[in-house]
Amino acid sequence: MVGSPPLLEAVLQQLFAHGARPAQRGEFTLRAFLAGRIDLMQAEAVLGVIEATDQQQLKTALDQLGGGLSQRIAALHEELLLHLADLEAGLDFIEEDIEFVSREQLSTRLQSGRELLSGLISQSSTRMQSTGRHKVVLAGLPNAGKSTLLNALSDQEAAIVSQTAGTTRDYLCVPLDWNGLAIELIDTAGWDRTDGPDEEKSIAQDADHLRDGQWKRADLILWCTAADVSRADTELDASLREECRQAIHPLIRLTTKSDLPDTISGEDTIPVSAATGKGLNDVRTAVTTQLQLTDCGNQILGTTAARCLDSLRGAHDALSRAQDAAAAKLGDELIAVELREAIDHLGLIAGRVFTDDILDRIFSRFCIGK
Repeated sequence: MVGSPPLLEAVLQQLFAHGARPAQRGEFTLRAFLAGRIDLMQAEAVLGVIEATDQQQLKTALDQLGGGLSQRIAALHEELLLHLADLEAGLDFIEEDIEFVSREQLSTRLQSGRELLSGLISQSSTRMQSTGRHKVVLAGLPNAGKSTLLNALSDQEAAIVSQTAGTTRDYLCVPLDWNGLAIELIDTAGWDRTDGPDEEKSIAQDADHLRDGQWKRADLILWCTAADVSRADTELDASLREECRQAIHPLIRLTTKSDLPDTISGEDTIPVSAATGKGLNDVRTAVTTQLQLTDCGNQILGTTAARCLDSLRGAHDALSRAQDAAAAKLGDELIAVELREAIDHLGLIAGRVFTDDILDRIFSRFCIGK
């Protein structure tokens, strides 16, 4: 059989004996880049296709591989080169007072470029925090039913469940696949305001630190409010929920333990019961819908974002200075300096300017060949 390991090893030994050698990491992709067949962002997209963990990540990688993002960067790069040429041509004819491009036209075009870069910077900052799976964090007060809900949503006894508030002190991650989306469902400790001994306070503080670290990196927060929450804790629950919402991340409200008698849920919350299974499918649907909406705006891979973020910011800042200089009617030579800096940054992004260190960092992550 062709797939037999001993047969494959024998064939490889014969090939190597006659001068063939194994391909290095990312060698074929690197050759395509050096030959000008693809740019650096497309080369990174090859690895993105290989490492994609769900359909949306695969789509983002394929879009980048197809050159969608590259074309936008290249178009901006070319446009800035033309503006620079106009400015430098004007400097050659400064005594004749010839203006090849008006300040108003230049300012408008620079603003368009800044808006493009601003969007990419925002996406890059978010994508750099991504670990491949979408982080969905269960948050709320102690004894809100978070651990029980984690077990119900994951269909496994992953978390220890107890009627005693504050049982969860660490965080627990469960990888899931919902409707083609790779999700990491995370159970965290509740906000514990203990007034006990110093040792208990120290443990609670450690738990708070671990919990805060998780929800700050979350792609989505599921805020759990127990149907039997006391009146004394209602205000605290609302205050902490708003604190989470202010962290920019999307938040979905859940009313847990909704199987209890006389449960009342608001219009902006999903009633759910781990005991009866009520609302579990609604939670899964709401989570996947929200994450898909978030992903739809992503045009850049996490690896590309990590490499390009500084260059994107540098290009954006240079265009801002150029626009300010144009508005202040400063000399064309000062505007030209800023345009050159922006062009250099964009060249680094697309790989028109690169170093061996950059290539080593990118292609060392490839498997053999590719």
